[in-house]
Amino acid sequence: MTDLRHFYFFENLSAEQLETINSFAIRRKMSKGSILFYEKEDPKSLTLLTEGVLKVYKTDPKNNEIVMHRFTPTALIAEMVVLEGLPYPASAVFETDGEVIQIDFERFKNEFLYNSDVAFTFFKSLSKKIRYLESVIALNVVLDSTSRLAKFIFDTNGTALTHYKHYQLAEHLHMTPETLSRVFKKLLKLDLLEKDVNNYKIKNKEGLQALFE
Repeated sequence: MTDLRHFYFFENLSAEQLETINSFAIRRKMSKGSILFYEKEDPKSLTLLTEGVLKVYKTDPKNNEIVMHRFTPTALIAEMVVLEGLPYPASAVFETDGEVIQIDFERFKNEFLYNSDVAFTFFKSLSKKIRYLESVIALNVVLDSTSRLAKFIFDTNGTALTHYKHYQLAEHLHMTPETLSRVFKKLLKLDLLEKDVNNYKIKNKEGLQALFE
């Protein structure tokens, strides 16, 4: 099993405590396209993503997919609903081959949530998810498509331009690929981005910032 002490959530636990967790944890290899969970399923495990890219999404009444987030290692997945005993609010699918460690939550809660270090780290993780949700709301409700792309490029220091495929970036920013292409052309025309054969690059970071502030 993957050494849990390398994950920040468990770094303060003793070797004996880690061995106890390992006794009720399962490692699962996941292939690309595998569903980790469906919306409205009841969670049973605390899930740690250790390999791969996991897409969390919802489907609207017209069967359109709305991407909520993409997780990369290492990350806790849906710990809030596990803690509250609520159904999953969205579905999750692997976009690449991957791996998760699933820990029986009832046993974990009974044996480890009393530990102040573990409890504090657990709630820090929840706080991080809440801050992310606030940023998603601000990004997609307050800003128009041009400002939205400019802010995302600025906040990621340009890494989004190479780490995301075009369709993934469109999904993340909740716009159509056609709209995204138009916005890229606009940013090029404003001389805020430049483009080589394969990728866009930031040319004027301060100019990007001016579009959303």
